[in-house]
Amino acid sequence: MSEELLINITPHETRVATVENGVLQEVHIERARRRGLVGNIYKGRVSRVLPGMQAAFVDIGLERTAFLHASDILSESAADENGRERRAVEEIDKLVREKQEIVVQVVKDPLGTKGARLTTHLSIPARFLVLMPDCQHIGVSQKIEGDAERQRLKGIISEWAPQYVEGGYILRTAAEGANEEALRKDLEFLAKLWAAITERVANEPAGSLIHEDLPLVMRTMRDLVDCEIEKVRIDSRETYLKVYKFSSKFIPELAPRVEHYSGERPIFDIYGIEDEIQRALERKVQLKSGGYLIIDQTEAMTTIDVNTGAFVGHRNLEETIFKTNLEASQAISRQLRLRNLGGIIIIDFIDMEEPEHRRQVLRSLEKALERDHAKTHITEVSTLGLVEMTRKRTRESLEHVLCETCPTCSGRGTLKTPETVCYEIFREILREARQYDANQMLVLASQEVVDKLLDEESTSVAELEEFIGRPVKFQVEYLYTQ
Repeated sequence: MSEELLINITPHETRVATVENGVLQEVHIERARRRGLVGNIYKGRVSRVLPGMQAAFVDIGLERTAFLHASDILSESAADENGRERRAVEEIDKLVREKQEIVVQVVKDPLGTKGARLTTHLSIPARFLVLMPDCQHIGVSQKIEGDAERQRLKGIISEWAPQYVEGGYILRTAAEGANEEALRKDLEFLAKLWAAITERVANEPAGSLIHEDLPLVMRTMRDLVDCEIEKVRIDSRETYLKVYKFSSKFIPELAPRVEHYSGERPIFDIYGIEDEIQRALERKVQLKSGGYLIIDQTEAMTTIDVNTGAFVGHRNLEETIFKTNLEASQAISRQLRLRNLGGIIIIDFIDMEEPEHRRQVLRSLEKALERDHAKTHITEVSTLGLVEMTRKRTRESLEHVLCETCPTCSGRGTLKTPETVCYEIFREILREARQYDANQMLVLASQEVVDKLLDEESTSVAELEEFIGRPVKFQVEYLYTQ
């Protein structure tokens, strides 16, 4: 599979697009005025403890206080999937107290009206390793499957880690095949970084940023780039030089694939990425067969409805539904990545009679999601024919980054019909006529509403004028949507 990274740099915004076989799969956007906070470490102060919620609000110097749950301070016994040592969750008021200073890390950006989500379990990533200073466990990414390789990597870190930072480590997927020298360089880098962090914690006041994660471009190179990337094209020479230097030092096998794009045509126009981004903001996603998806994103969850649309098939109804659902499973996987949808996701596939068809559609969805960098979990098809899944959400969705709530419909996605507005106007005229002794009434409304009042509702207007004993005039206000 051919995979490329296209990086568009402007003074105000950085955009990174992942393109597979000429098709946009992911887009990440970071604006200079609103950089993401995930991975940042702060020295905070507990502003409020809520025993009923088993949580605390922590002031870390942002506009809104951040949220720290008891489970993110101490958690269940044994070790979690990342290898952290865990203990049973204690009562929140036994763990923290108001005005206490505490070192925390952001694990979720502020989303909507919610503040950032915090943890006290710090994790500091490098190219091959993640340092976790608060535990002693050494874990290996589940994507490294060979037992011999897993043992080799754990052996190297077990031998050398005590000479640098005696903490826990996770060997990342990129560590597969890395030699001992490369891993030791990562250990040395993390040791220096941790020393700088502990020094700042000791000297900085509460509410201070202690450590900031890398900007989007460097974070992408560190986290997303793997051996399958054929090209990294960057339209800024300054950024290209930084990325090339970074790659030469930390990812030497990638450096030859980093290119400066100097073409006159905008880099995102090469694969029609601007158009794809616009389509990713729409509710309706057209399928090649003629079917379509309807995607509704709310604060609580995202729902995806699959429809056959114009696709009528060639054999029978069940076969038509099966093929539509199979195509939809691939499209859904791409849309989740492209729109960066997270949290609870409910998929309403078209009802299938054959159990084998349901199984194949579910397997197709699981297979398509294997390339997703975000962690996902899928349930079986429910008795209602729904597939429930979760996708880890750390940063805002594409829609939340690029859009805001409609002031007219307050985010409901609907407008009142001209007919509804006409009847509201009639009621308001009656209300005003009882309160004020005016010579005439002037109504400001949209073109659609005025047209209906003067045409279909003209008889009603005449009766209303006779009832209140004064004329009613209408004027088009072009700023009104309805």
